Amino acid sequence: MNLGQAGALPAGDAATPFIVGDCQVRGRLVRLDASIEAVLSQHDYPRPVSALLAELMAIAVALGGAFKAEAAFKLQIAGDGPISLMVADVTADGRVRGYARFDAARVAAVAPGAVAERPVPALLGAGTLAFTIETADESPYQGIVALGGARLADSLHTYFRQSLQFKAALGVALRVPAAGMRGWLAAAWMIERLPVAREPLTLSEVSALDAEALEDAWRRALALMASATRVELTDAALAPESLLYRLFHQEGLRVYAARHLRFGCNCSQERVESLLRSFPPAEFDDMKVDGRVVVTCQFCSRDYRFDDTALAELTNA
Repeated sequence: MNLGQAGALPAGDAATPFIVGDCQVRGRLVRLDASIEAVLSQHDYPRPVSALLAELMAIAVALGGAFKAEAAFKLQIAGDGPISLMVADVTADGRVRGYARFDAARVAAVAPGAVAERPVPALLGAGTLAFTIETADESPYQGIVALGGARLADSLHTYFRQSLQFKAALGVALRVPAAGMRGWLAAAWMIERLPVAREPLTLSEVSALDAEALEDAWRRALALMASATRVELTDAALAPESLLYRLFHQEGLRVYAARHLRFGCNCSQERVESLLRSFPPAEFDDMKVDGRVVVTCQFCSRDYRFDDTALAELTNA
């Protein structure tokens, strides 16, 4: 059976928020390295799977930052391709994790050129991308969009275009180490055009000139952010503040304290026990491996083992 412990705080894993000038544009620059290494070290993923999951984790952090600070955010992709499921989530306290389910033979059969040029159709096929926002005091909110385009960001851009809440753009860059080596780093940026400061507005309050100026400012910020190269985005020696200043110093820039992130999983003995109590005791024998029921967390690969004595305690509790 598979379900869904936390690592040390890595210095390099962070989301840096910023605002560009007075043009009502805010953004986040995300870099993940140690948390990705922690996730990938738990699994024997093929490199194309590792690369796509690393991107999804960085995107989840960048997109999750658009919502309430106390919210947990999850991205989940289900498709009919060689990778049938990918999940990445980030908690309100900055724990990040990810998981992929795939058919190894089908992944190996995909041409490297297809993986490089069109990873979504090549590896995920047709399917959906869903995001879930959870807070302690509200019902979960979920948005769903069909997978489309060549890359993960393309599907999210489709959602942005369809949504009344977002005028946003997203970019991703990846540093892939040599085979068998460590050194994964995923970077993502997201910028949003915010509503004008005075609300509510009537049409008479916003002149055509004002609207054009706001649109020009948005397009300028988008062009500058998109001009950041893969090398710049994934250069751990280039501080986020320095990169952002390089891009936006002529526009005006405010950079805020970074949100530090770390690998972490919310599996626990208590959650596994609660799951097992939902099964009829008669089914335990079919679940046993070498005389024990073993539940393995699909995210962190931790095993939870229950012998007959532990199972009896569960059913009698």
